[in-house]
Amino acid sequence: MNRDQIKGRAKDAAGYVQQKAGKLAGSPTQRAKGLAKQAVGKVQKTVGDANERQVRRARNDDSQ
Repeated sequence: MNRDQIKGRAKDAAGYVQQKAGKLAGSPTQRAKGLAKQAVGKVQKTVGDANERQVRRARNDDSQ
C-alpha cells in the first residue's frame, strides 16, 4: 500500500463523516464540502492503486 492509497482512503472517510455531520446539522454547505472531500479522496486512492499496479508489473517484468 502506498502513500496515495492511504491518504486517499483517509480523505474519503473524513469526507464521509463531514457529509453525514452536515446532513445531521442541516448544513448543505458542510454536506457539499464532505462530498467534495470524498471525491478527492477517491481520485487520490485510484491514483495510488494505478501506481501500485505499475510497480507490481515492473517487479514481475524484472523477475522474468
